Amino acid sequence: MAATDLANRSNNVVDPASNAAAVTPNDSTDLTYTSRAIYIGGAGNLAVIMAGGQTVTFTGVLAGAVIPIRASRVMSTNTTATSIVAVW
Repeated sequence: MAATDLANRSNNVVDPASNAAAVTPNDSTDLTYTSRAIYIGGAGNLAVIMAGGQTVTFTGVLAGAVIPIRASRVMSTNTTATSIVAVW
């Protein structure tokens, strides 16, 4: 069976991410795009503002974790995790 060409498929929220970017936590600047998930390269806490506006801190996130959240900002305050990548 031939591989399915997903290049022209619509960008629905249930589709896998098609973009990624390293994140520098910042208390006043939103991500370029709302994430579909956030990858944590170095263990620690992750403080975010969710797409719905709530501020939440995920504590004790393990290195290599992928957190499936729609976040608009990764906060520098309370974030101790490193090598953070947002996917959308």
